[in-house]
Amino acid sequence: MNPYESIIGVLKANSIDYLEIDHDPVYTSVEAAKVRGLSLDEGAKSLLLKAKDKFILVVLSGSKKLDSKKLKKVLGVKDIRFASPAEVKDKMGCVVGACYPFGSVVQLETYLDNSLLAQSNISFNPGLHHKSVKIKLSDYLLVEKPLRVDVSVQ
Repeated sequence: MNPYESIIGVLKANSIDYLEIDHDPVYTSVEAAKVRGLSLDEGAKSLLLKAKDKFILVVLSGSKKLDSKKLKKVLGVKDIRFASPAEVKDKMGCVVGACYPFGSVVQLETYLDNSLLAQSNISFNPGLHHKSVKIKLSDYLLVEKPLRVDVSVQ
């Protein structure tokens, strides 16, 4: 499975305009914002987590941190954990730091933190450290249909 090709395929199949940016490899939201020349708030940070016996994808603004207590409450679980590097590779076909906000391409339930709803565009790594994609938030919501939640802190 090639996540990059899957994501670009979804965008093209839905006639979504996108900007693709080639850049030096980046591994954090701060690095990504710098090479993209875009706001940290606009970056869509995608986190693969395991809650009980299933994996989920949580997407939040690059400027925010996950509030695990809020997420546990939303999910109705006592324990959650970040996926291991091997689990990220197995579930998403990429490495940690290159996760993308389209859980649907790998049959994962996607949760979108309200922190991104203030943005008109989102930018993300499409499974690769050296590429970024920028799309309208409204297009993302239409295609991905993530569950909207409040699970971040400053």
